[in-house]
Amino acid sequence: MMRSGMHLAAKFELKSLEKVHKSSLDAFQFVSRSFRTSTTVGDKIVCVLYPDPFTGYPPKYARDTIPKIERYPDGQTTPSPTAVDFTPGELLGCVSGELGLRKFLEENGHELIVTADKDGDGCEFEEHLEDAQYVISQPFYPAYLTRKRIEMATNLKAAITAGVGSDHVDLQAAIDHNIDVCEVTYCNSISVSEHVVMMILSLVRNYIPSYQWIKRGRWNIADCVQRAYDVEAGRIGLAVLKRLHPFDCKLHYCDRHRLSREVEKQYGLTYWEKWEDMVQEMDVVTLNCPLHSETEHMINSDSIKLFKNGAYLINTARGKLCDKDVIAEALEEGKLAGYAGDVWFPQPPPLRHPWRDMPWHGMTPHTSGTTLSAQSRYAGGVREILECFFESRPIREPYQIVTDGKLAGAGAHSYSEGNVTSGSEDAVGKHTQR
Repeated sequence: MMRSGMHLAAKFELKSLEKVHKSSLDAFQFVSRSFRTSTTVGDKIVCVLYPDPFTGYPPKYARDTIPKIERYPDGQTTPSPTAVDFTPGELLGCVSGELGLRKFLEENGHELIVTADKDGDGCEFEEHLEDAQYVISQPFYPAYLTRKRIEMATNLKAAITAGVGSDHVDLQAAIDHNIDVCEVTYCNSISVSEHVVMMILSLVRNYIPSYQWIKRGRWNIADCVQRAYDVEAGRIGLAVLKRLHPFDCKLHYCDRHRLSREVEKQYGLTYWEKWEDMVQEMDVVTLNCPLHSETEHMINSDSIKLFKNGAYLINTARGKLCDKDVIAEALEEGKLAGYAGDVWFPQPPPLRHPWRDMPWHGMTPHTSGTTLSAQSRYAGGVREILECFFESRPIREPYQIVTDGKLAGAGAHSYSEGNVTSGSEDAVGKHTQR
């Protein structure tokens, strides 16, 4: 997912709050940087991925192929490793999928450890940190790299995000310990934008309760339509706006990096300097911004009061942008008409998390950015990054979050220094918990 800090809105109004990530990265090019030389053999790579399907691996796929793209809408090319050892469309993000890395790494003399056991003292992830040179993790099932864990990893050179969004890494600690952080910018931005539009329509049209009536063998039209309305009147954020434009609704956004006047005119966009002003007039608000010290709990007991009564809130960015108890209370009291998303904090969330049982929600596991199409791109991007590190070649500037002890590339564009991993100790990522 690629984000620039944009908050969107439509009047039935959709606003995207995408506050600080990666809009306007098209100006980034491949750039040189100082690299720590890696040995030609012997590096240890620890890769944390989500558990395999309950039904077994490999699964039975619904399609034989997936569409192939070579460039993103802004002109940036898709990942370009020298080769890949997987077929695009395969399930790569789970433990058995291994991001398609094992053959490449072992043939080049490196060691690959893949695990889903990532949380709690003494988990398998921690057992391998001390002598790991590289750590790979996905935002959907994040291996929280806290300061404590960074200080355990005395040989660590880089933390690589297989996806977009590196808030699971204590960026301040990475800066302090001169550990590079990078991610596969833009790899799943379109995947997430499509998910946002799906969730907006599902909430506004009361789809989930209507589906549940059919599952119960009923035909309760009045119950289905009593909360059903029409949607009328960074990159994920802009992609969402583009997809909502045909609905002929009034579109608004707030972003640290304003879009060009030409783009605003083309899609009929209204720009706001402050998201707090924007949400007061919006019917639908979608959060598409990165999580860092300035956006943590941006939706809280004070800011929720700014929303219109009966507004819908969509969050596919990061769960910790919102105070979880405030969201649950707003739904119970009717301040919000609905809340949907796929991001929680921590991930996986404990069974007692209030979002599991709150009314009028459309929550799912964190899946929007890990479609089979997106997996092929971020797996290729991880291999491209590793090839660059191993060969002391420059990596793409948009992929860089922390480089040589400071924010760089997309990180400098979208993040602030600091740490937002506190509370991650409550995550339940164990082999026994799916």
